[in-house]
Amino acid sequence: MTVKARMLKLLEQHENELISGEAAAAELNCTRAAIWKAVKSLREEGYTIEAGPNKGYVLRGGSRLSEEGIRLYLDHPDVPVKIYRELDSTNRAAKEAAFSGEAGHGALILARRQKSGRGRSFYSPENAGLYMSIVLRPDRTLKEGLLITTAAATAVCRAVKKICGIDLGIKWVNDLYFHNKKVCGILTEAVTDFESGNIEFAVVGIGLNLYMPEDGFPEDIQETAGALFENRNDAEHINCSILVAEIANQLLMEVETPGLSREYTENNIIPGNMIVITDGQCTREAYAESIAPDGRLLVREQDGSETLLSYGEVSVRRKSDQG
Repeated sequence: MTVKARMLKLLEQHENELISGEAAAAELNCTRAAIWKAVKSLREEGYTIEAGPNKGYVLRGGSRLSEEGIRLYLDHPDVPVKIYRELDSTNRAAKEAAFSGEAGHGALILARRQKSGRGRSFYSPENAGLYMSIVLRPDRTLKEGLLITTAAATAVCRAVKKICGIDLGIKWVNDLYFHNKKVCGILTEAVTDFESGNIEFAVVGIGLNLYMPEDGFPEDIQETAGALFENRNDAEHINCSILVAEIANQLLMEVETPGLSREYTENNIIPGNMIVITDGQCTREAYAESIAPDGRLLVREQDGSETLLSYGEVSVRRKSDQG
């Protein structure tokens, strides 16, 4: 572990506490010049570290997102971690890195803001959310691809509960809700081997709204979009680098676990409701029975027949529209 990584860990262990350069050098078994260089580099990454002559260093609280900080809390810290100021799409960048061989299993691509998203657009302004993609090279067939998305939803729920203390609901297949508002969208894209049918690699894109945007959400999603916290001040205790690392750790663990997670079905808000299914330009109503073991949604059509859905947009029918 580098001096910078060890200094960051030391500062975070003593957040808002004064640590002298002499004490830090002794703790990390390095020179005071190396400590100064590490602090300088951390400041350049956005950390607020105060210092004064003969006083030492103080790490002030607040949300932080840095490659060094993320890697510090990863179960597998040797994977590539890259943060961009702005990208069209983290999924697109992750796929390019995976195709070129630069991104192996567990590699992380993040952006402080996205100009556009893959699939349906996910509003991604700066200083409001986490926008990340994880490269996976799972030993799965294309038929099992849906379980990668369910694993991602489970991983985000676990991480948000552990780091933020917030329970999220899952809306089949890839959205997470808090207080009846969508706070997270997940998009999985897989590249398969044509002959074997096995997944060569998959990219899981996750957009998580941490705070309400300063200018609010666009008019077309104001009624449906939400965030974990009202503003940044409410989340000063949340370290974004730790949250990203925890999501990655949980996903890598979950994707290696066979079958559908029990948490995915227990936290799902769709089964047991009349729903509206949107497939392209067509919509229809049905009753959501349950989540099948392979991640598909079992619905009872209005004629009494049963259908297993593997894709499509679903929403719970409003009570005012029922009966």
